[in-house]
Order: sequence, then structure tokens, then C-alpha cells
Amino acid sequence: MSDWDLDLRDAEEQMDEAFSAAGDVVLGVLDGTTDPDEWVRSVDYGNTLVLSVDGDLNELAAGFAREVKDMGGELMHFRGFLVVTPPSVNIDTDRLSE
Repeated sequence: MSDWDLDLRDAEEQMDEAFSAAGDVVLGVLDGTTDPDEWVRSVDYGNTLVLSVDGDLNELAAGFAREVKDMGGELMHFRGFLVVTPPSVNIDTDRLSE
């Protein structure tokens, strides 16, 4: 029998923290200081990101854009912001063409 300590209360608490923000709108700055995996995780949890772009968008989003698209999410650059949605949320642009 292995002799390792498994604290399920701690694991449950960490899971609660990780999923508590699911479905939120997360505001942030896309400037290269946040690990791209953190953006992917947030979208994977069901959050929509609204990121103020501070720099070259293509360069800054390169670390997570493909992964978000592959999971079924959407990305759209709008007035200096990058909007990133999870697979369950569509970006409606119908009113932009009026």
C-alpha cells in the first residue's frame, strides 16, 4: 500500500475556486504578461474574455488563438479589444453592418 497523503477537502476547495468563475465576463489587458495557457483555461471554463490590446494583436494572441478556435471558441478584434468566447457563446456582429 502506498504511503501518500490525499486531502480531498483541499482538492475540492481548489476545484470550487477553479470553476467558480465559469460563465463570467473577464476583463483584462493583452500585453504579453499573462501566460497564454491562463487565457485558454479561462475560456475552457466557460468565460468570455474582453482584452484591451496593448501591442501587436497577432503576436500577442498567437500563443492561444489557435487553441481557442480548435476548441470551438471565437475571437474577434473590435475597437482595440479582443473578444474571446467559449464554444457555447457566439459573437453576434449583425448590428455592426447597419
